[in-house]
Amino acid sequence: QVQLVESGGGLVQPGGSLRLSCAASGFTFSTYAMSWYRQAPGKERELVATITNTGVSTNYADSVKGRFTISRDNDKNSVYLQMNSLQPEDTAVYYCNAKRVGRYYGFNYWGNGTLVTVSS
Repeated sequence: QVQLVESGGGLVQPGGSLRLSCAASGFTFSTYAMSWYRQAPGKERELVATITNTGVSTNYADSVKGRFTISRDNDKNSVYLQMNSLQPEDTAVYYCNAKRVGRYYGFNYWGNGTLVTVSS
């Protein structure tokens, strides 16, 4: 069965760093684009960063460009989000997402999320 398990969240002071990890199983990880989304209290879920299945291309929300880095290890079936210079507005539940879309099919999987709290 498909599983996406996030880890690495926690409480961090403004200006600090965290590294989120997402361990995937139950599907062919190397064929899926992977993304991190986040949802702050009272707000809609938003896309933070995406990495293609090969890891060659990445994309970031304007709000995190230059501070966050998404990466993946297809040998370990894992995707990561390095978050630097964290600010209180980065406080949210962060979700791992796996997506594969073809002409006649689409697969979209979600993890349960990990909470990141940025506060002094």
